Amino acid sequence: MRDGKRAASAPWIRTRLRTAPGAAVALAVLVLVTAFLAAAFPRAVDAYETKGLRHDIRLADAGRSAVEVSRPQPGLELPREQREAGVRTPELKRIGGALGKALPEPLRADMSSVAYGLRTMKPVLATEPWLPRPDTVPPQLSYTAQTGLKEHARLVKGAWPTTPDAVTAGSRAVRGAVTEKTAAALNMKVGSTLRLPTAVGGPLTVTITGILAPRDPGGSYWSADPLVRTPSLIPDPASPFPQNYWTGTVLLAEDAGPALLATATEPSLFWRFPPDPSELTGPDGTRLTAVVNSLESGPGLLKVRAIAGDTAEVLTGLGHIVQANARMRDAISPVIAVAALGIGSVAAVVLVMTGALIAARRKAELALTRSRGGSLRGIGGRLLAETAVTVVPASALGLLLAVLAVGEGRWWPAALAATGVGLLVCVALPLRTTLQHIRPTLHGAREDMVSARPSRRRTVAELTLLVLAVGAVTALRRRGTSGGGTDLLVSGAPVLVALIAALVLVRLYPLPLRLAARPMARLRGAIGFLSLARAGRSSAGGALPLLALLLALATAAFGGSVIAGIGDARDDAALTAVGADARISGRSERATLPDELVRTARDLDGVRNAAPLRIEFGVTMPETAAGDGGAGSGPDGSGTDTGPGADTGGGDAAGARATTMVGVDPASYTRLARTTGLPDFPSGLLKATGPSAPLSEGAESGPERVLPVIASPAVAARLGKEQHAVDTLSGNFKVQVVGTVERVASLASTNFLIVNSASLEERAPTTLLLTGAPDPGKLRAAADGNGEEFVVQLRSEERARYVNTPMQAGAERIYLAAVAAGAGYALLAVLLSLLQTAPERKTLLARLRTMGLTTGQGRRLLAFEATPQALLAAGGGLLTGWATIVLLSPGIDLVPLALAGVAGSDTSPVTLRADLWSLALPAAGVVALAAAVAGVQAWWASRRGSITELRAGDSR
Repeated sequence: MRDGKRAASAPWIRTRLRTAPGAAVALAVLVLVTAFLAAAFPRAVDAYETKGLRHDIRLADAGRSAVEVSRPQPGLELPREQREAGVRTPELKRIGGALGKALPEPLRADMSSVAYGLRTMKPVLATEPWLPRPDTVPPQLSYTAQTGLKEHARLVKGAWPTTPDAVTAGSRAVRGAVTEKTAAALNMKVGSTLRLPTAVGGPLTVTITGILAPRDPGGSYWSADPLVRTPSLIPDPASPFPQNYWTGTVLLAEDAGPALLATATEPSLFWRFPPDPSELTGPDGTRLTAVVNSLESGPGLLKVRAIAGDTAEVLTGLGHIVQANARMRDAISPVIAVAALGIGSVAAVVLVMTGALIAARRKAELALTRSRGGSLRGIGGRLLAETAVTVVPASALGLLLAVLAVGEGRWWPAALAATGVGLLVCVALPLRTTLQHIRPTLHGAREDMVSARPSRRRTVAELTLLVLAVGAVTALRRRGTSGGGTDLLVSGAPVLVALIAALVLVRLYPLPLRLAARPMARLRGAIGFLSLARAGRSSAGGALPLLALLLALATAAFGGSVIAGIGDARDDAALTAVGADARISGRSERATLPDELVRTARDLDGVRNAAPLRIEFGVTMPETAAGDGGAGSGPDGSGTDTGPGADTGGGDAAGARATTMVGVDPASYTRLARTTGLPDFPSGLLKATGPSAPLSEGAESGPERVLPVIASPAVAARLGKEQHAVDTLSGNFKVQVVGTVERVASLASTNFLIVNSASLEERAPTTLLLTGAPDPGKLRAAADGNGEEFVVQLRSEERARYVNTPMQAGAERIYLAAVAAGAGYALLAVLLSLLQTAPERKTLLARLRTMGLTTGQGRRLLAFEATPQALLAAGGGLLTGWATIVLLSPGIDLVPLALAGVAGSDTSPVTLRADLWSLALPAAGVVALAAAVAGVQAWWASRRGSITELRAGDSR
């Protein structure tokens, strides 16, 4: 240079980013989205596990979730003053404060609802004449003196119970209060007095000075012991006759505890700590279980006794609540792991495909650099720096967005996931690019899948992977998938099946092309032959793009089948509970429906079919049938009797001792079964003719009449083909099994007999099943118009009961995201595979246009070229998704995802079934997208001239 200075060279990274900003931005966006999904997944799992644990603890009964420390009254060997001091409020508060601080982490107490005091463990018989006696049995009352009464109650009448003078064991008068419900049920009012017998001296008189209303009736203070809030009418267990009596609790003044020491009510000290789940997280469940076990019978109990006394005990059901939550979590985790591993594998393959596309676009540039003396280390280092500048900020931004989007969850699993995404891209792109330039390559070499023979190394590598994958799938099939917990072999089933399918299909792909190319070569047109030749020569049909598509389609199909299975399980459970779209029945089992109600309901708008049923529970099987071959037969040959009305619901022969008889109208019930999807009902077998013909009005059913019945398999196995006499409320007759069905409408039991109701002596229906869409208001008005003894149940309302708990909702959202992500990555894989060959396609069209190829022919050529690869991916995706579901379905039960947490729901296993739409729609989307991309490429190429695409010396 003239000024003696060297020319400044532009930095490599800045030059590359300015040269190809579009590629850099596209890579950054892909890494951003992938890092966000990878970081959001563990946080989403933590979030729904955390919300699920808190939800279960909050909704649990306060008596189960609270941690209660109790011990008997101070020993009689102690001085009287010491015994009294031990039950006074200052001492109780001192011990309560120490116990609250001693609770080990992560167990935390809700200090606003803590209660402690002295209570009677043995109810006292209240003999006051003004107390109610439903069955001439006097009520039994308990007494408690606990802290915090003014903070948790509102005074309705009278005054707060106080202790004007110091209460001792010798006191014979104290003040108390009761809740509004207790006062209303037991006829108590301000000024009422109750007497408790004492061991020495006169009775202890309790004067009711106030009527209270709980501020939070559902809180732990009032719900841990429900009798404190609401009295109860319970049966007398000591009476040989059914007699009931009232039981309730009287709240004494806070400092009135010493007076109870003189009674024979076995007073006990207690400190009740309701848990505060607001700070708990999902991973704390294991620690919380260990802490509860330690408090109940471990080192924690020793610490409690060091504070509260050597006789203190810890009682709580919190451990069972947490264990139930853990069981649901363990049941859901394997299903979630399948989605996580599948989508993670798809994302990894797509990122590697992106690196392959970038490497292909820069192959000529890097080959020139290599030929001019560039070292592999230098080229790899520059590529690493160039990639890191784009990828590292994108990964960090994805992690930040995941943390902001999912508020609750541990940060380090998300950080590891986002770091893994960035590390994969930073390593895969430079490594794949530099490995292509270890040896010089011939310019313009063809990659023809039909004629080219894979190298020995590739063959050995593919065979090794194939053998390992087949061995893993075989071991998984033999071992089964129902072992419980998260198993990587089970979770990796879609990956294994997709890997096998990809390796096999890529090897078999050239064979149909060779067979199809021969007849195409004889045709006059060149489009078919050229498209097949291009399809075989294109690198878009390699193993990597195919593996990505198969993984994405398999994961999307599995996730869609899980979501569809959840909905089907809830629909089936609602149908089983109701029996039809609507149901009218009596509040009692024996209540019959009036004819007017049946006619009114049948004539309502929207009702398509009405099926009256007469259901009679607890029909005792004949002894000869019940005892023959019964698994429960005793040594004397008699079957085990579970008592009248017992219905075990078991499906085996031993469980059919007591059964349910269902009287139906064959015609209407057949229509109902057909509408609701029940098994085909052979109504012709119940035709009422001959001995089973309908009885005239007022006629009695003779014991010799033989009625044909359709039974459940368990009952049919007991009765056989012989005739058996049965005694029912609908008449006495003989039955003979003429057919079997697996299910009957509105019954969950598998022990039943179905008879023609027209043949019964008493044929008034007890249940009316309706199909269609009747107006709920009019239906309930019709039922209410015949009295309050009838209940209306709607299938839609029963279906609405199966709302998601936080854990179920979180798992379902993850699966919806997995399906969407799988579909997105599948489409991206198609785009990447087609973009890799886009320059060749445009050059081909430009050359063929110089030979007379029209625009329409060019579009058909590209469409036909993309069709074999798209069909290969779609067919392989269908096969892979179906094989994955078949492989995993034996060990997957959808009950925890669909029905858990709903009281009274059917909890029989719900297996995973392949959903046709979940299999077909993603596969059809791949074919449609491939055709659309090919059409867009042909249209774009037609707008550019041949001179623009063709260059002198260009060998493409």
